[in-house]
Amino acid sequence: MEMNNTMKKISSDPDKLLKKNVALLHSDDRKVVSHVQRDTDDWILNTIMIDGYDVPFKFKRKQRYRDLSGASVNITYYPGTETVAGVEFEIMNVVRIRKS
Repeated sequence: MEMNNTMKKISSDPDKLLKKNVALLHSDDRKVVSHVQRDTDDWILNTIMIDGYDVPFKFKRKQRYRDLSGASVNITYYPGTETVAGVEFEIMNVVRIRKS
C-alpha cells in the first residue's frame, strides 16, 4: 500500500505504549547533549546522551537520522545492559523519539 499526501502518518502514542508494556519509561523535553551515528551492517546505530543522565540511549534506523545535538526530545525507552569486553554497561534502548 502506497502512502499518498492525503493519508496521515500513523504515529505511536506514548500513553498507549506505556499501557502495553510496564517496563517502558517516558520522558518529555529532555535536552540532548551529544548524538553519534555509526554504520553497523545494514543499520545505523544512533547513540545519544541526555542532560542529567550518565547512561547512553541507543536506537537503530535503516537511514541516517537528523542531528539531535542540543535539541529537546520526548523519548520512550526501557533499561537494558550491554556487554563489552566482558564488562556489563547499563544502556537505555529507545522505542520512540520525537523532537519536542
